[in-house]
Amino acid sequence: TQISSLDTVDQVVLSTAQVRAMTTAQIAALETADIAALTSSQAAALSTAQVRALETADVAALETTDLAGMATAQIAAFSTSQVDALGTTQLANLTTSQIVAMSTAQLTALGTSDLNALGTSQFVVLTTSQVAGLTTTQISSLDTADQTVLTSAQVRAMTTSQIAALETADVAALTSSQVAVLSTSQVRALQTADVAALETTDLAGMGTAQIA
Repeated sequence: TQISSLDTVDQVVLSTAQVRAMTTAQIAALETADIAALTSSQAAALSTAQVRALETADVAALETTDLAGMATAQIAAFSTSQVDALGTTQLANLTTSQIVAMSTAQLTALGTSDLNALGTSQFVVLTTSQVAGLTTTQISSLDTADQTVLTSAQVRAMTTSQIAALETADVAALTSSQVAVLSTSQVRALQTADVAALETTDLAGMGTAQIA
């Protein structure tokens, strides 16, 4: 009750050591407005247990600068419901190191609009496990700009179900280097309309095993 009744002006002067000393129950008791008022240094001082104690509304209230200043371990500590509470602006401002630190469960918790809020610089650093863990719904809704920056390793990591879920327009937008690394199983997963949409240069660059 004392913590939840703290004036914001009193809270923002707390040192990082004082913030770190707060119990998870005290963190959970903070008002959303108080969480929004946290300084970047205070947010960065939160332990992983304190991070997990934040309400979803609190997570949504975090400033983008606060999130960007958090350590990768703090980002990795978010629950799937906390990740789902993040807004598109917050997600777009996560650093590439923070994106890599996210688990496949955290990424699959994102709605399609949230996933598409990630920029190309964020997509290109996704690990092969993160890419393979995306749902078919997420894959089918990917912005073409994000898809075309995927590396050869990322494309090769896609499951056959993910390949089959690609929109025909997305298949048509694949680069020749991306098409060339498709496994024979991935090639067979393409819909007939997808095959028809392949550029002639893409087909010409395919290996004989892919054509066979």
